[in-house]
Amino acid sequence: MSMDRRGFLGAAAAAPLAAGLPYRTARAQAANTIKIGALVDMSGMYRDVTGQTSVAAVRQAVQDFGPRGFNVEVVAADQQNKPDVGVNVTRTWFDRDGVDCLVDVATSSVALAVNDICREKNKVHLNSSAATSDLTGRLCSPNMVHWTYDTWMLANSVGGATVRAGGHSWFFITADYAFGHALERDTAGFVRAAGGRVLGSVRTPFPGTSDFSAFLLQAQASNAKVIGLANAGSDTINCVKQAAEFGLGRRGVRLASLLLFITEVHSLSLRTAAGLIVTESFYWDLNERTRAFTARLRQQVGPNPAIASTHAGTYAAALHYLKAVQDIGVAAAKASGAETVARMKAMPTDDDAFGHGTIRADGRKLHPSYLFEVKKPEESRGPFDYYKLLQTTAADRAFRPLAEGGCPLVRA
Repeated sequence: MSMDRRGFLGAAAAAPLAAGLPYRTARAQAANTIKIGALVDMSGMYRDVTGQTSVAAVRQAVQDFGPRGFNVEVVAADQQNKPDVGVNVTRTWFDRDGVDCLVDVATSSVALAVNDICREKNKVHLNSSAATSDLTGRLCSPNMVHWTYDTWMLANSVGGATVRAGGHSWFFITADYAFGHALERDTAGFVRAAGGRVLGSVRTPFPGTSDFSAFLLQAQASNAKVIGLANAGSDTINCVKQAAEFGLGRRGVRLASLLLFITEVHSLSLRTAAGLIVTESFYWDLNERTRAFTARLRQQVGPNPAIASTHAGTYAAALHYLKAVQDIGVAAAKASGAETVARMKAMPTDDDAFGHGTIRADGRKLHPSYLFEVKKPEESRGPFDYYKLLQTTAADRAFRPLAEGGCPLVRA
């Protein structure tokens, strides 16, 4: 049976599968259809790093996978960065709409909430946008794969490099939810391990904070050499802009943006973001394969959006999932998300966004991480030419060691 391209290239909320079909035909088609739900932020502070581009990335994965004897349907919903909304959508998708797999799942608090439901319902959770390393630590699940990045990786790369460059004293401005807490915790550990000191921190309400002036002044008053921004999205953009307005850089204070996507660099402009240090696991201009993937995705989203690592992770995770479904069979994949994830772990990964890789027992997808510096305007050669590579961390050292995460799935 050929894949129905019109179904997944249509509206985000797909039409009921059985509409206009005889009952037996509809049941047969449903039994041979894998349904993927993209749980994204469509309208909030993370819309640029997830949103419609992540939905397009799933569709690109389906297109690149090609017709392989079963149908694939893609639906999408806005979880509004609220755990209760994410939980309600997920339960409806699983209980009523026949969704087999969640992808993207932005915001750590939402990801942790729906992770429990995926395990309860024995469905698949492929996370590319939430950052908390607890997803492969104490809260790991046999139904989950964590793809693109996590707070341990970011802390390991940015925190260690900044201390080695002379940033020995830190103050954190932290988004007050699971992601911010995990990022501050992991980075503070690396700062102290490298001989640095944490002089204090402040928690900022999430979501809804736009004025960070009081928090920046509190950080400045601590006399820390480094202000660690344990936030993301528009929070990071506002912090960087307001810090520039206060002239913190001219006063010898360095900003360490612990999670900065190319979408934020684009919003800030090179004039404002130049010199910031960024850790990524994907950059569109890394090699021929990343450029080829980006070119294909741009045919769907157009020339304007920046293609972030989260979009690439959503694509790669969905593509590997479909390969596992083909390997295990549609019936088996629909019957058990845990068995499907086990097959994903047993198969080596290979895609144009990340190249070759593996998935560990705790669900952590392994690939290199890259430390970049944002270019000055005069160094950029064209649209989205924003980064220069400083160092590469190999896949086996980029993420937390397997034995240190506390994942119950890992046998001692």
